Amino acid sequence: MLLSVVLLAVQALQLAGALDLPSGSCAFEENTCGFDSVFEFLPWILNEEGHYVYVDTSFAKQGEKAVLLSSDLQAEEWSCLRLVYQITTSLGSPADPSRLNLYMRFEDESFDRLLWSAKEPSDSWLIASLDLQNSSKKFKILIEGVMGQGDTDSIALFEIKMTTGYCIECDFEENHLCGYVNRWNPNVNWFVGGGNIRNSHSILPQDHTFRNELGHYMYVDSVYVKHFQEVAQLISPRTTAPMSGCLSFYYQLQQGNDNIFSLYTRDMAGLYEEIWRVDNPGNAAWNLAEVEFNAPYPMEVIFEVAFNGPKGGYVALDDISFSPVHCQNQTDLPFSAVEASCNFEEDLCNFYQDKEGPGWTRVKVKPNMYRAGDHTTGSGYYLLANTKFTSQPGYIGRLYGPSLPGNLQYCLRFHYAIYGFLKMSDTLAVYIFEENHVVQEKIWSLLESPRGVWLQAEIPFKKPMATKVVFMSLCKSFWDCGLIALDDITMQLGSCWSPESLPPPPGECTFEQDECAFTQEKRNRSSWHRRRGETPTSYTGPKGDHTTGVGYYMYIEASHMVYGQKARLLSGPLRGVSGKHCLTFFYHMYGAGTGLLSVYLKKEEDSEESLLWRRRGEQSISWLRALIEYSCERQHQIIFEAIRGVSVRSDTAIDDVKFQAGPCAEMEDTTQQSSGYSEDLNEIEY
Repeated sequence: MLLSVVLLAVQALQLAGALDLPSGSCAFEENTCGFDSVFEFLPWILNEEGHYVYVDTSFAKQGEKAVLLSSDLQAEEWSCLRLVYQITTSLGSPADPSRLNLYMRFEDESFDRLLWSAKEPSDSWLIASLDLQNSSKKFKILIEGVMGQGDTDSIALFEIKMTTGYCIECDFEENHLCGYVNRWNPNVNWFVGGGNIRNSHSILPQDHTFRNELGHYMYVDSVYVKHFQEVAQLISPRTTAPMSGCLSFYYQLQQGNDNIFSLYTRDMAGLYEEIWRVDNPGNAAWNLAEVEFNAPYPMEVIFEVAFNGPKGGYVALDDISFSPVHCQNQTDLPFSAVEASCNFEEDLCNFYQDKEGPGWTRVKVKPNMYRAGDHTTGSGYYLLANTKFTSQPGYIGRLYGPSLPGNLQYCLRFHYAIYGFLKMSDTLAVYIFEENHVVQEKIWSLLESPRGVWLQAEIPFKKPMATKVVFMSLCKSFWDCGLIALDDITMQLGSCWSPESLPPPPGECTFEQDECAFTQEKRNRSSWHRRRGETPTSYTGPKGDHTTGVGYYMYIEASHMVYGQKARLLSGPLRGVSGKHCLTFFYHMYGAGTGLLSVYLKKEEDSEESLLWRRRGEQSISWLRALIEYSCERQHQIIFEAIRGVSVRSDTAIDDVKFQAGPCAEMEDTTQQSSGYSEDLNEIEY
């Protein structure tokens, strides 16, 4: 159980309102400091005695929202955003709890980015810490409270503060302790030292920040230790943005022979790694420690002291800081996972084969009705191991990835498709090779798979040594060989699965969980439907979704419609901004009777809709990518309209919709996609 070292005392925190707070900050003492309630939603109420704003069930119903919006902000240097909040409920664990969300609204994006979300009720104030990477783009902070189903639910904001620096840094002078928390132990705990605090039997030092008795620091004392190896842990806020550099702090040890002072990192899967330990006690003054710190994915830093008995003395800690510059004698650049990723559109990237001849070949298939194309765009390149070309059984084709540093958590994802093979077991496998290729370990292999469908594999792994990922295609018997396709290999630092993972931003939708912010004018048998797997009618529709091959997509079921009938899927409202927008999505139009798929732009208060893109008739047995570039400075919606064709073999599907700020990256594809319908601009008469 994690408890705050010092409970947030309201009386003490009231003093913060009297101080000049930086831009993007507010203590909610007399006003909301430029944070305004958004008119379309419920207002946040400023408490009559100051100190916080709130929304509760006395005036809000379940599902209603209160939205607070900041003025324009900018974080040209790395900044830390801290939120002091509380959620209360009358129910133990309601099925639909109240929720507090924090978004960033960039000036050039038509949607808001969800940075953080909380729904856990508490009986005291809690602190959230969010790292904001430096950027020249202006943004606004949007705080959204959504009421749950409890009869006496409330959401309160006590303070929001944006300061230059990293959230992991702390001098322990403020009573929220920068979000650091003590892991409670009956006998040994971290406490705040300095000021007027003199509650320890040890002689405590002056703090390091001010070098006097008025400053504060953290300390842990062995005086109450009752058992061998009693452990006290001080846990940092979790990092929320990738960072790599030098972590430094000052410490003091008294009677260091009976204690062990260590520094650990802990990822979201709960895996610990020791990155520093006191080699010698040092002198009685404050000692500087510098530790190489690499957090490519969310991590906590844990300062841990283990005592061997009640005579272990004390350990004091102060002035934790971070620099993106590496510590002394450290020159290695941080590893970028992009180096181990490839979509094979240009070449093999950093992948290679160990010998010439039959193996993995980079191929391209034009859109057609008989053979699937690549996974990236439907018309690009992928790798193919054609084991039919081998003249002997036991054929193996190896594809090696680049070297991966050890002691990091990785998540490997790739898409594969299988053709032929009576027995699929082990026809494709993934191995981990040590650098010398002597030690190898199989981390994944194919057991069974539908044929001709791009499926996604997801493999987490972590090894202490430097390794390479190797893809192996195998043909066990001359009489049972086939084709193995491989595409879109991505390597990500961190866990594949995160229990606190946020939903995708409003600008993206894979339809895996629901229909996101999309709505329909009417819902019946002839509407858009969310589905997984094959569609009911043969020789039309996809065999699986584009995202993973076994997930969900949206489609029209032609057997429930008549010739010329329409189904329309509307996006949520998108803000108008200056500059270009890029809309990408994947569509599937396979079937001899396929009709029409169109994308429209509908501006606020306009009755007319503008046609942005269109495809008519059968296109391919593959999912194809569409790129649409458009501009709109007013609030608007995007509409996907599918029209049923001449026969039941007219199922049309879409998947993986994504809105992005700025022009489309691949302009040559954009031009082709957006101008290809020019001869078809007139509506078909049905």
